[in-house]
Amino acid sequence: MRQCAICGKQPAVGNNVSHANNKTKRRWMPNLHTVRAQVGAVSRRLTVCTRCLRSGFVSKRAVRTPAQA
Repeated sequence: MRQCAICGKQPAVGNNVSHANNKTKRRWMPNLHTVRAQVGAVSRRLTVCTRCLRSGFVSKRAVRTPAQA
């Protein structure tokens, strides 16, 4: 499901309304990004909305370490 892991934002539903006042169903999708974040002691991939990213709710971003050869 398309949902933010922090705030729970998900698609909103409503109507497209034409000039002739015809109504058809539509969805507003949240602007989600997949980020690597530190959750406890492990780093996880989280699907987070851009508002949570901008507001600093994802403060511990995980840093990828280079592969050991």
